[in-house]
Amino acid sequence: MEKAKENKLNELATRSVGRLLWEYSVPAVVAMVVMQLYNVIDRIFIGRGVGADAIAGLAITFPVMNLSAAIGVLIGAGASARVSIMLGAGDHRGAELVLGNTLVLLLVNAIVYLTLFAVFIDEILLVFGASPTSLPYARDFMLYILPGMLVMNLTFSFNSIMRASGYPVKAMISMFIGAGSNLVLAPLFIFVLDMGIKGAAIATDIAMTISMAFVMSHFFSRKSVLRFVGGIYRLRWPIVMSIVAIGAAPCFVNAAGCAINGIINSTLYKYGGDTAVAAVGIFITYTSLLTTIVVGICQGMQPIIGYNYGAGKLHRLTRTFWLAVVAGSIVTTVGWAFGQFFPEYIAMMFTEDEALIKATSNGLSIAMLTFWFVGFQIVATTLFQSIGAAGKSIFLSLVRQVIFLIPFLLIFPGFMGLNGVWASFPTSDVCATVVSLAMVWWQLRELKQQSMRL
Repeated sequence: MEKAKENKLNELATRSVGRLLWEYSVPAVVAMVVMQLYNVIDRIFIGRGVGADAIAGLAITFPVMNLSAAIGVLIGAGASARVSIMLGAGDHRGAELVLGNTLVLLLVNAIVYLTLFAVFIDEILLVFGASPTSLPYARDFMLYILPGMLVMNLTFSFNSIMRASGYPVKAMISMFIGAGSNLVLAPLFIFVLDMGIKGAAIATDIAMTISMAFVMSHFFSRKSVLRFVGGIYRLRWPIVMSIVAIGAAPCFVNAAGCAINGIINSTLYKYGGDTAVAAVGIFITYTSLLTTIVVGICQGMQPIIGYNYGAGKLHRLTRTFWLAVVAGSIVTTVGWAFGQFFPEYIAMMFTEDEALIKATSNGLSIAMLTFWFVGFQIVATTLFQSIGAAGKSIFLSLVRQVIFLIPFLLIFPGFMGLNGVWASFPTSDVCATVVSLAMVWWQLRELKQQSMRL
């Protein structure tokens, strides 16, 4: 059994990186898309079963959900990267300690943020742009989704560790189980039981709990590379800091998304009312589905890069990175094409409201003008995360959403009105891509020099 575990890890340093990227990325992409389908399914059923106002209410919950996800990503992404690097360096006990500390960190953090959300839910939703019309829908969804937030963080975090420790297909299956359950339960609770937006939240909670049970059972099996054993649950400061340092970049992306969504919702409501807020909800759902595919490619890339970086095989790291860039750019280019040429059909998937379809089509055609750049940006950020370069990863993750996008969101609407909000997205994409290219060029040159010295 131990020999089989060793062989599973050694293939990360010996097999063709193209084949490895394919074998690790495809399950990760499928898992990420399936995960995103939780949101897509809810929005389609809510839009058609409850109405356009409910979509606006759901859009208000995006930043609150992102805040919870940010905490989960802080721990989960950091833990999976550390596990890959430690296994690559042959430190199996260190990887197990990361596993145990991850569980404790997730539970402790959940107690804090779930309490705050439950007590101040109305105030939080109002800060993020809720109107008198959308607030009741947003509140109903959030109150019922709160119990599922811890379950989601446990599922996604340990799913990432499962993938990082050599089980990409099993990680994919766990997401299929959850999304399949949600696909059955959502229409049951929304339409048959006539529970509306509350039913969508309850269906998601139940489906995610089923998925979590499958994921967590993996780490109790003696056959798995990493498993829950005694002596790994006491929080160790160096391990906690190493997890947080690497996970900080994707965490900041999600946290920045909370602030940005609040600005977007408030500005759109000012210039276009609830219809504009609902339109951005559809825009975010569509683009999130595309970026989710790229993130899946990056999740497949991460254990390969992390393991080979830990093993000192830097030429394999570089090749894996560029293959992931090509794959990610293809995804965002295809998404850009649909957003430019068929925006009304995208909107019609979510609603039959003519005003909302028109507003969404206009927004997509402007906001996605340079969306094909985004694939490179995401892969570049993951490169730094995968090699443990926390500071660079954090900076690059903030470039697009904070350093560029927020100022544009505050400035452009004053000159261009509603279209100024939409124009902020492509402008920030261009600026962020220039910075990303410069940082990647410098980092790869440094790795090449490091390889030559070995």
